[in-house]
Amino acid sequence: MKTDMFSSLKVIHGAARSTALSVAVSMVIAAAFATPVSAFAATPAATAKTSKHAKAAKKPAAESDTKTKVSSKASKATKGAAAKTVAAADDDAPRAGVKRKRVTYTSNGRHHSVVRRIAYEPRQPSVGQAFGLHETPDALMLRSSVAYVIDQNSGESLFDKNSRAVVPIASITKLMTAMVVLDSKEAMTDQIEVTDEDRDYEKNTGSRLSVGSVLSREDMLHIALMASENRAAAALSRYFPGGRPAFLAAMNAKARQLGMTDTHFENPTGLTSQNVSSARDLVKMVNAAYQYPLIRKFSTDHSYEVYTGKRSLAYNSTNALVRNPTWDIGLQKTGFINEAGECLVMQATIHGRPMIMVLLDSSGKYSRFADATRLRTWLDNGGGEPRITSADAGGPGT
Repeated sequence: MKTDMFSSLKVIHGAARSTALSVAVSMVIAAAFATPVSAFAATPAATAKTSKHAKAAKKPAAESDTKTKVSSKASKATKGAAAKTVAAADDDAPRAGVKRKRVTYTSNGRHHSVVRRIAYEPRQPSVGQAFGLHETPDALMLRSSVAYVIDQNSGESLFDKNSRAVVPIASITKLMTAMVVLDSKEAMTDQIEVTDEDRDYEKNTGSRLSVGSVLSREDMLHIALMASENRAAAALSRYFPGGRPAFLAAMNAKARQLGMTDTHFENPTGLTSQNVSSARDLVKMVNAAYQYPLIRKFSTDHSYEVYTGKRSLAYNSTNALVRNPTWDIGLQKTGFINEAGECLVMQATIHGRPMIMVLLDSSGKYSRFADATRLRTWLDNGGGEPRITSADAGGPGT
């Protein structure tokens, strides 16, 4: 009897000791894998999620399931919107705004990638905005702070808004770049390679033309004018006799030769606020560039494909108006950096009358094209009487 009792007690004692040991091990493992409370305290989103889950647990299961479905739909809609936003970005230079970060995670052995908004940076004011040029009123209520239209044949000024103001001109620069390249008489079939020296180290913008790409001088010029390809323009300047310093000297010498007294160039792409000019000077530059058949052809092409030695790249014009059959455009160039705003210069024939149109520092991506359309409509309706609304009309300029 005693032996049986002792045996039972021994079994009970062993079971208790085993249970205690299991509990201790469980507590150690839980402590090792638990997330510190401070980490959640430092993450508002995590705190909010915890709070929401706690409230959801108190609600009936049916209501929780309904909210889960709604949340899933909202998540899908957000992902779709993010994808559309990312796909919509492209122009002379990247614009300030919502920054996005690509996040990669693994689930069930598969890699997934999503784009998450992480910050919003409003665009810095342009030079024109900083100096109050946008406040200058005009009869057509243009969104460009500088507008200038002349009759190409007679030189008569038809519309003038701040035409003497000296402001950054962004990629309008590439018209001068193209003239200097063609003036050099270097063979257009020469092969040019993109190197690290052609990267943009000032604005840190990207390019579809990767380092190591090789194109002919003609193809480089084509995509620089039509699609505002910055590395193409930079590479062209490097292959100039004497290199890039000699190229910049030639740009400024050409400007002086054309009587562009308000103009200065610091690089061949326009990705610097130190490339400056006035609308009156740019009319001279557009008129001079119009004398080059290749500049007329390349700048007004709708699209063009190049082979880089690695792959084929299809480029499109940065100016939507060249694809509009109601416009007769003989030459054009767009430009954008934050300091310059949205810019556009064109030679266009309106009612059989060749015009040169300059629009600088426009406040929206498409407003420069809308302003060009307003000016053409005004000219169509007989707007031949000069409209001078410059803040410094008749003055010495800035």
